[in-house]
Amino acid sequence: MERRTKDNPWKLKTPPLTSDYEMYIDEKDGQEVIVCTVGKTVLLYDARCINDLHAMLKAHSDWMELGAADEQSPPRKAPSKPGAARNQPRGRLVRAKKASVAGLGCTSPAPEALGLAEVEHNARNNRMRAI
Repeated sequence: MERRTKDNPWKLKTPPLTSDYEMYIDEKDGQEVIVCTVGKTVLLYDARCINDLHAMLKAHSDWMELGAADEQSPPRKAPSKPGAARNQPRGRLVRAKKASVAGLGCTSPAPEALGLAEVEHNARNNRMRAI
C-alpha cells in the first residue's frame, strides 16, 4: 500500500464525485489505521481493510455494489463494505466518534487511487471491481 501521511494525504472524492475528503495512514494503539477526514468528522479504519476489500473483490470477480451504513443498519446482501459485515472483524470500523459510522464502501476511492479497483462515478448506486 502506498504510504500516505498526515502531511501528504490522499485527496479523494466520494464515488459520485460530489464531496472531497482526505485519507492517510497512521498508527493508533500499535495498529496501522487509515484516517479518513471529511469536514470535521474523523473516521479510523484498520489499514488491512484495503487489502481485504481487494481480495474480496478479486474473489467476487465482477462488479459489486458499494454501500455505507450506520452501525444500527444490517449489512446489505454481499456487501463491499467489510466494515459493516458483522462476521469480518478485521473490517470492523475503529471509530473516533460513535455517532459517525460508515461502511468501508466509503473508502472505495483509496483502492481506486492505488490502482487496485475500478469504481463507477454515478450519482447513486455505484459499484466497484478489482483490477
